[in-house]
Amino acid sequence: MPLRLQIKKELTARSDRVKSVDIYPAEHPWVLSALYSGNVYIWDYSNNTLIKSFEMGTNPVRCARFIVRKNWIIAGTDDMKLRVYNYNTMEKVKEWDAHTDYIRFIEVHPNRPYVLSSSDDMSIKLWDWDRDFECIQVFEGHGHYVMMVKINPRDTNTFASASLDKTIKVWGLTANTPHFSLDGPGAHEKGVNCIDYYPGGDKPYLLSGADDRTVKIWDYQTKACLQTLEGHSHNVSSVCFHPRLPMIISASEDGTVRLWHSTTYRPETTLNYGLERAWCIAATKDANKIAIGYDEGTVVLKLGNEKPVASLDTNSGKLVWAQGHDIQTMSVKGLSKETELVDGERLTLHMRDLGACEVYPQQVSHNSNGSFIVVCGDGEYIIYTSQALRNKAFGSALDFVWSSQGTGDYAIRESTSRVRTFKNFKEHKQVSLPIASADGIYGGVCLAIRGPDCVVFFDWEDGTFIRKIDVVPQAIYWNEAGDSLVIVCSDCFYSLRYDAEVVGAALAAGNINPDEGVDGSFELLSTTNERAHTGQWVGECFLYTNSAGKLNYLVGGEVMTLCHLSHPMYLLGYVPKEDRAFLVDKTYNVHSYKLLLSMLSYQSAVVRQDFVTANSLLPLIPKSEYPAVARFLESQGFKQEALQVTTDLD
Repeated sequence: MPLRLQIKKELTARSDRVKSVDIYPAEHPWVLSALYSGNVYIWDYSNNTLIKSFEMGTNPVRCARFIVRKNWIIAGTDDMKLRVYNYNTMEKVKEWDAHTDYIRFIEVHPNRPYVLSSSDDMSIKLWDWDRDFECIQVFEGHGHYVMMVKINPRDTNTFASASLDKTIKVWGLTANTPHFSLDGPGAHEKGVNCIDYYPGGDKPYLLSGADDRTVKIWDYQTKACLQTLEGHSHNVSSVCFHPRLPMIISASEDGTVRLWHSTTYRPETTLNYGLERAWCIAATKDANKIAIGYDEGTVVLKLGNEKPVASLDTNSGKLVWAQGHDIQTMSVKGLSKETELVDGERLTLHMRDLGACEVYPQQVSHNSNGSFIVVCGDGEYIIYTSQALRNKAFGSALDFVWSSQGTGDYAIRESTSRVRTFKNFKEHKQVSLPIASADGIYGGVCLAIRGPDCVVFFDWEDGTFIRKIDVVPQAIYWNEAGDSLVIVCSDCFYSLRYDAEVVGAALAAGNINPDEGVDGSFELLSTTNERAHTGQWVGECFLYTNSAGKLNYLVGGEVMTLCHLSHPMYLLGYVPKEDRAFLVDKTYNVHSYKLLLSMLSYQSAVVRQDFVTANSLLPLIPKSEYPAVARFLESQGFKQEALQVTTDLD
């Protein structure tokens, strides 16, 4: 089944021909472009801005790379020189004659002070920057231009090279002759332009692209060609195993970039941005980004969602996530007793492997009591036991959601015209759709189905239509009591009250308007004009992250800021036993923040107008928070009570 990844363009930067791109791997949204005109640019793809420009002369720059550990870039030009610059100060660190012909490629060693360069002089050279870039090894053996070199991530003492002599050779850093060549049955019929190693530890694979217009996958242990991918109509100039996604990417002089599934080898999609020939690709393990260099500029794409595939059972504190095909679990229970947790600090968690999943996970979520998880991906879903990853049920679906009621109650969207519900893991009903197409579904107390311009709510038990609301949601969050919900849209979110008694009475009496549903079933409480990225209810408070990097909560129509996040994070959930909210970033680091539960409980009681409970909770709130309590009471219309609480005479 296809991956169904949404592809979003984050940068289009017009320029002269781009022969090399490199993505900054960590905190900066930067892409490095090496131009045939002799310039090297650093673009900020978050705001489409050129932030650095290095002039290397009039000779083409065929390759440039970041050396992040040293705050450097290194570039190879057609005057046969290598140049190193500090990208912060723009100062030139070093320039020297490196080869006797054009420099085609530069590879930076991941953990040693080494740089490899390959050239049209048919040699590869190893440079040590701790020795002022002394050449410590020369590798010879190719019979034509050496177009690319790549270090093996599984064994960083070995690397591979691609040459126009039609071969791929594998070398060791300490020997100047190759270990072996990949030139047997199934080898390329023309010059090899590009290679890439599989980034995981489970497959000894090497990828190659050539002037014979094909992409090949090799097992470098058996030296066998495993697969040939055909589809390009001109030379293949760059290939890449994406380090985060199950995807092979190839760029060609035919102007297209093709995406292939790295497990099935089926073509996923073909991209053509009308920028003439595509020359180079770069990716990073820190994000779902790829950069592409063309005759007419640089493009940066975001593939799918960078939100980690993770789910936290807030009752038990058990966290489950997927990295690649592997499912892992860990617990946040009892962390605050073991050590004093500091807000925002990365947590040290003890991971346990549950096993590998048959599909590539794009969603993981617990059911209502945490005893089961569902893994969705490749157009399929598999339900497992959450403790041992034993298979419980499976099927094909575009979307899957749990009910908040029964243990084995859920719904699937099979197409835009077919949504089915399941009760105790057995098929229950097909929902009759009152809308033109079902574009998405949401779980919770009611089953919600998104249409082109609305969302429609249904009763789980018999699929009865309850209400249509004219908004297009991106997420729906229900509180634990089942009487409040938030509907998140693209630029705002709505807080609503749900009256289960009114709905139950209407269902029992059969008093349901076929066009309007149950009158009084939903009541709009407030509208908040910002996007909630991820969220969860804590009592009567809705806790959420926003695009401004804040962890906020909404109570009684008022937004309060709990803290400012140091970098983008996604809310996993609030664990009451720990009194902490847990968040995860895109590199799967887990962080936590303490909630002042006494304050949240007090505010929730005020919203319910339960002043007996509110007054009993007030002494538990630190006096330093009393001005905030007073402002909240005033916002709710209780000015007299606010005056009694405040310590601020103004």
